[in-house]
Amino acid sequence: MSGHSKWSSIKRKKAANDAKKGKVFTKITKELTMTAKNGGDPDSNPSLRAALEKAKAVNMPKDNIEKAIKKGTGELPGVIFEEISYEGYAPHGIALLIQTITDNKNRTTAAIRHLLTKYGGNLGETGCVSWNFEKKGQLFIKKEITDEDSLMEIAMEAGADDLKTEDDGYYIYCDYKDLFIVNDAIKKAGVEVDSAEITHIPQNTVKLTPEQTKKVLKFLDVLDDEEDVQNVYSNLDIPDDINLEED
Repeated sequence: MSGHSKWSSIKRKKAANDAKKGKVFTKITKELTMTAKNGGDPDSNPSLRAALEKAKAVNMPKDNIEKAIKKGTGELPGVIFEEISYEGYAPHGIALLIQTITDNKNRTTAAIRHLLTKYGGNLGETGCVSWNFEKKGQLFIKKEITDEDSLMEIAMEAGADDLKTEDDGYYIYCDYKDLFIVNDAIKKAGVEVDSAEITHIPQNTVKLTPEQTKKVLKFLDVLDDEEDVQNVYSNLDIPDDINLEED
C-alpha cells in the first residue's frame, strides 16, 4: 500500500499544478456531472459527495460545481457522459487499471490504445488485471493538522484499516463503504480532512530498477494527463527514496 500512497502523493502535487492551468477542473466537472445523474443530493449519493470533496480540495469555484451538478441532474442542458474502465499493461509488464469518463467511447478507446502502444504497453481484456485491485476508501490529512500517533489513534477508532505517511501528509485507508463514516468521525474528533475518495489498491506489486520505475512513472503521468482519463492505478512498487527530480 505504500507504493499506492506514493503515487497518490505524486498525483496530488501534479493536481496542484494542473489546478493553476484549469486542467483538473475539467476532469472534476465531468465527474460531478456523471455522478449527479444518480441524484444531486450528496447525502444520499456517496459518489457525488466524493466528487465534491475533490472539487473543494482544489478550490473549484462554487458556480462551476453547481453548473456541473445541474447538468448531471438534467436541470441544465449538457453532454451525456459514461464511465468506462480499461485494463492493460504498462512497460515492463506493470498492470494498469484506467478509469475514464467520456462522451465518445471510440475516441477514448483509440486514445488509450495509442498511448499504451507508443510507450511499450498494451490494452488487455476485461478482467485481466482488475482481480489484483481492491476497492478502498482513501482520506488525506495534511501534516500540519496533527501528528501521526494522534491521527493513527483517531483513525483506527473511526474504523480505518491503515495509515501511511508521505512527504505531503497522511493517507488513511478504510473499507470503501465506510469512507464517509470514517471521514465524518475524524472530522468530529477535530481533525480537518483534506480529501476523501474511492481508490483501487494493488494486492500484489512489482518492483523494478530505479531507471525502469522512472520510465513507468513518466508514462503513468502522460496517461493521467489524457483528457478523458480520471484515474490511473498500477501495481508498480514505488520506493520511498525514488527521486523524480534527477532527470
